[in-house]
Amino acid sequence: MPKQAIIPPGTTAPIGPFVPGTCADGIVYVAGTLAFDANNNVVHVGDAAAQTRHVLDTIKRVIETAGGAMEDVTFNHVFLKHWEDYPAINAVYAEYFPGVKPARYCVQVGLVKPEALVEIASVAHVGRPG
Repeated sequence: MPKQAIIPPGTTAPIGPFVPGTCADGIVYVAGTLAFDANNNVVHVGDAAAQTRHVLDTIKRVIETAGGAMEDVTFNHVFLKHWEDYPAINAVYAEYFPGVKPARYCVQVGLVKPEALVEIASVAHVGRPG
């Protein structure tokens, strides 16, 4: 099956061997996304809401680069470091998905950098390329 790497303009090199997104058969798979700056340093340290906003803005750029929109997201994988951040993460999340919500799960985990509080990976159905 053919697949295409989705790399928004201005994207810096990831911290591992992956791309921000991959599109196959009209489905965009967005890699686990953290609140990183251009040097892969965590931004908004200590602020789960701001990190969530940064993460969802980054995911939005990947999906839009693939020709889709946040309304096309059908599934999210949400990873959080501390359960006490769950309400803040959900408040921001609801702003990005105001209508019919995507399916999702949320688990508490250790993340790749100690300052990271949230990571989200997404799946969006943007249609088959022409």
